[in-house]
Amino acid sequence: MIKVIIKKEQKHLKKVEVSGHANYEEYGKDIVCAATSAIITTTINGISLIQDKSLKVLDDGKLLVIDVLTEDEVVEKLLFNMITLLEELENQYSKNIKVITKGE
Repeated sequence: MIKVIIKKEQKHLKKVEVSGHANYEEYGKDIVCAATSAIITTTINGISLIQDKSLKVLDDGKLLVIDVLTEDEVVEKLLFNMITLLEELENQYSKNIKVITKGE
């Protein structure tokens, strides 16, 4: 299962951690993993085009960590859109992806 952990402080997004494999299908054919990767990659790339110093992204192949370095309205809207899309994916594939929000 893919686990997406959203960490908030005072209603601001501070960190997103993504780990695991959906196990919907074998590697290379897993539509849930592909959708998750596409949503996250598109969001990170879009934010980087607008404000490249607003995120710190670490990916070791098993854990992806997105640290939010600025409190920018556009960046937050894009990140909340990403979360909404991941939650919609969770609604369709609840056995394969779980989105957990911690904090306010």
